Amino acid sequence: MTTSSDTPMIYQAPMEGVIDHHMRALLSALGGVDICVTEFVRVTHTRLPRRVFTRLCPELKAGAVTACGVPVRLQLLGGNPEAMAINAVKAAETGARAIDLNFGCPAKSVNNSDGGACLLQSPHRVEAIVGAVRRALPDHIPVTAKIRLGYLDRSSYMDNARAAENGGAAELAVHARSKADGYRPPAYWEYIGEIRQQLAIPVIANGDIWTLEDFQRCREVTGCRRFMFGRTLLARPDLGLQVKAFTEGRHYEPITWKQVVALLWDYYLTTREIYPAKYLGNRIKQWLAYLKLTFPEAQLFFERIKRLRDAECIEAEFSRELSTKTEAA
Repeated sequence: MTTSSDTPMIYQAPMEGVIDHHMRALLSALGGVDICVTEFVRVTHTRLPRRVFTRLCPELKAGAVTACGVPVRLQLLGGNPEAMAINAVKAAETGARAIDLNFGCPAKSVNNSDGGACLLQSPHRVEAIVGAVRRALPDHIPVTAKIRLGYLDRSSYMDNARAAENGGAAELAVHARSKADGYRPPAYWEYIGEIRQQLAIPVIANGDIWTLEDFQRCREVTGCRRFMFGRTLLARPDLGLQVKAFTEGRHYEPITWKQVVALLWDYYLTTREIYPAKYLGNRIKQWLAYLKLTFPEAQLFFERIKRLRDAECIEAEFSRELSTKTEAA
């Protein structure tokens, strides 16, 4: 049996337009997540107002933690060191307790605007941005970074990892693909293992950890004790709990579809009033697209609600799903 000292740290990965503060609250309340990271705040050449930070990270008003006390790091994205530093200071004044820097986003719109993974083409720029932010902030506020293995290929993985460390990053999350790789399998975990061996700072493994078995293989290949889950956490919301139970030698029964439907219902109720009526239920449908990768029932439920826009109809289908699963149980 392993000991609690072997228990890994689990990070929720930032996902633009998918994991917002409502989803962070839900996933952190479920358990298994130690640190959350926000969607990126895009930085250009201006000093952003306070409301920009609190809109994407309302947790700043409550000590930069979720309702159940899980720390939330605010992520910034941009290519101008001075502007990034100025806005990091503003974010800290607004309540941020940690700043994460995005060098991994593969989106074309982001890369064409001098942000995200395109910066990996110039490791000296990665170091300059991290360094500028680190120097601008008080010592007690950690600066962390997230990278991919490169831009057009994976050849610059170590140069960029060292650049982040040299700039003063306290931790480095590594998505085990290049920008050109996108999200296509496989994830190249062996590169993360090499980075972990060469750097003195903690390295967080990210990419294609879909199951407990994937976690075991990733841990063996990388040697990491910190792991970041994004799409996988949406597909299997209790993956962090499974991992922790396994490493602590405890028995754990994975979440059932019945329990997942209850989570979906809570999420629906939480988000129902904040979107225009024509978009009603879109967040639920988006989440089901990930859940169907783990739960076959998710595809069937999605087929029943995918064209529904009326609250009464959507809620009737939820009632049917909840009551059916309760009777089956």
